[in-house]
Amino acid sequence: MELYELGIKAAQEGLAKGDFTSEELTQAVIDRYHAADGKIGAYLTFDEEGALRLARENPKSVPIAIKDLINVNGQPCTCASKILKGYVSPYDATVIRNMKANGFIPAGRVNMDEFAMGSSTENSGLGVTRNPHDLSRVPGGSSGGSAAAVGGNLCIAALGTDTGGSIRQPASFCGCVGVKPSYGRVSRYGVTAFASSLDQVGPMTKSVEDAAILLKALAGHDAMDGTTPDVPVPDYAAALEGATLKGVRLGLPKEYFDVSGLDPEVRRITEAAIRACEAAGAELVEVSLPHTEYAMAVYYIIAPAEASANLARFDGVRYGHRSDKATDVYSLYTKSRAEGFGPEVKRRIIMGTYVLSSGYYDAYYGRAQKVRTLVTRDFVEAFEKVDAIVSPCAPTPAFKFGENQDPLTMYLNDLYTIPSALAGVCAASVPAGLTEGTRLPVGVQFICGGFEEERLLRICKAYEDSNN
Repeated sequence: MELYELGIKAAQEGLAKGDFTSEELTQAVIDRYHAADGKIGAYLTFDEEGALRLARENPKSVPIAIKDLINVNGQPCTCASKILKGYVSPYDATVIRNMKANGFIPAGRVNMDEFAMGSSTENSGLGVTRNPHDLSRVPGGSSGGSAAAVGGNLCIAALGTDTGGSIRQPASFCGCVGVKPSYGRVSRYGVTAFASSLDQVGPMTKSVEDAAILLKALAGHDAMDGTTPDVPVPDYAAALEGATLKGVRLGLPKEYFDVSGLDPEVRRITEAAIRACEAAGAELVEVSLPHTEYAMAVYYIIAPAEASANLARFDGVRYGHRSDKATDVYSLYTKSRAEGFGPEVKRRIIMGTYVLSSGYYDAYYGRAQKVRTLVTRDFVEAFEKVDAIVSPCAPTPAFKFGENQDPLTMYLNDLYTIPSALAGVCAASVPAGLTEGTRLPVGVQFICGGFEEERLLRICKAYEDSNN
C-alpha cells in the first residue's frame, strides 16, 4: 500500500512504529497530488512548503485536506469565490488549532461550491472537480473537493462542512465516510458562515474509525463560539471497541422511502444495507417523521435568509474583490458584488433578502422557523422509540455534469439530509455498495439524536464491519 492510500489510524500506527516520518507521509500526499489531481481537480491550492515545514516540526502528525472556507493562518480562504480571490487568512480557525494540537496538520485547500451553496461543486467560481469514480460525473457538494480528495486517495482525510447535507451527500457520491456532528459539537469560529444556525464542520474519511479519531480532535467547547456547550467530548475511537448492532433499534421513516424520485439502484442498495443490519442483530421499527414534506421549503427560506445577512460583509470595501468600475460608494458595493458572486450565490442572497423584507418576514421566515420546530419535534419523538434512523443518503448516485441544471431539481439532492440538519442532530453517510453497470458508490445514512455521536459512530462501525 502506498503511503497516500493510508487512512488516519494506519498512518498514526506507522508513524508511532517509525515506519515512516510525517514529512515522508506529507511528501507522498504531495506527490500523489501532482500525479493525479490534474484529472480530478480536488485541490484549489497546496502550500507544499508550509505543510512540509509543519511535518518536520511535528514528526508524528498526519496531513489533512481543508475545505476552502476554513481559515488557516497564512493560507488563502476563498470559499471558491472570485469575490475572495487573493484573500489570505491572518489566523487559524478553532478547528485548525484543535487539529494541530492533536497531531494533524492542514495540507492543501480543496474545492467546493461557492460559499458552500450547491450540491455538485459545479457552482465553484475557481475550478472544476470531478468524481474520482467517473470523471464525467460530479463529486457532489458543497464539500465536493473534500469528498473527491478522500475518494480518489489524494489525501489521508479531509474536513468538510455540512449545512443541509454538504458532507453526507458528496461522501455518498464519492464512496467515503462523512459525519455531520450535532449543531454545537464543533466550533464554527473561523469558518466562513453560510447559514449560522445550520453550519457544522465534520470529518470526511476512509473509514468510520478514522472519522471517530478526527472528530475527537475537532470537537469541544470554544469560548469564541457561544453555540458550543461546555460538555465532555467522548473518546469516540475507544467507544468503537466491540461495536455491535445486536439489540439496536433502527427506525425506518416511511416518508423517506415513499419518494418518487428515489433511484431504483439507491433503493436496492439501501434496502440491502437495512437487511444486513437486521441480520447483524438490529431490530427494525417503522417510525414517522410527518413534517418531512415541509423540510425542503423550510430550509430554502431559513438558509438563504441567514446567507443574505452573513454575505453582506463582502462589499468590496474591507477585503476581497473590489470593482475598478465603481464611481461612488453605492456603485462600489453593487459592482463588486455583481462581479464577485456567482449565479447561485446571487440567487440565494436575493431569495433570503426577500423573505426577510418588510411585509414578508412573518409570512415566510417567521413561519419557517415555527415549522422547523415541528421538524425537530418529529426527531425527538422518533428517538423515544429507536436508537437511530436509517435511510438513503441521497436520492441518486452521482449525476453527470450539466444534468441537473434546474435549481429546484438540484435542491432535491438534499432531500434526505436537510431534515436532520434543521433538527441539529448528528448523522453520517457510510459506503453501502456500488450501482450495477455504472459501478458508482452509494452511501446509507444513519441519524442519531443531538450530541449522540458516540452512539452514531458505534452503529456506523458495526454496519461497516457487517458490510465488509
